[in-house]
Amino acid sequence: MIEEFDKTTQDILINLEKTQKQFWNISRVTAEFLTILIREENAKNILEVGTSNGYSGIWLAKAAQKTGGHLTTIEFWDKRLDIAKENFKLCQVEDCVTTLKGSACELLESLPEDYIIDLAFVDANKSEYIKYFELIDKHLKVGGIIACDNVLSHEAKCKPFIDAINSNSNYENVVLSLPAGLSVGRKIK
Repeated sequence: MIEEFDKTTQDILINLEKTQKQFWNISRVTAEFLTILIREENAKNILEVGTSNGYSGIWLAKAAQKTGGHLTTIEFWDKRLDIAKENFKLCQVEDCVTTLKGSACELLESLPEDYIIDLAFVDANKSEYIKYFELIDKHLKVGGIIACDNVLSHEAKCKPFIDAINSNSNYENVVLSLPAGLSVGRKIK
């Protein structure tokens, strides 16, 4: 799938994969899965919680370009967000990406009431997944998807979120055994 991208984007993604542990990036197979999911769902309004150096955001934004969509991504750390912004520019996706800096909880709480999310991807502070879920739920459209990484690698920290989404009758959820574990929940009502 990376072969679909221009050479510059391919080179940047391959280089970012070398820093996966340092920047806590998702695996390539998880990125490819999310890219396919965005395309198949024809997701337009995509939200990412946890930008880091932009690795996952590049994949999400490339998918958004195919659907005519837009990625809004949230990062707490200045240095990481600066790196991500540069990577978005080099990969020519900056026109479909909005970056927000600050506390994810605070930024999610301040979203306009009429802000609708088609697909949310969460890869940030694992102990806050439950709070992100509560805040994203208000904006996630019926039929929309919330995908959360690291639910197996950080099982104890993610358990409150997993328990909440699995017991919520408004959602169907599955945990995929992709590297680190990916929870994929669809809002059904």
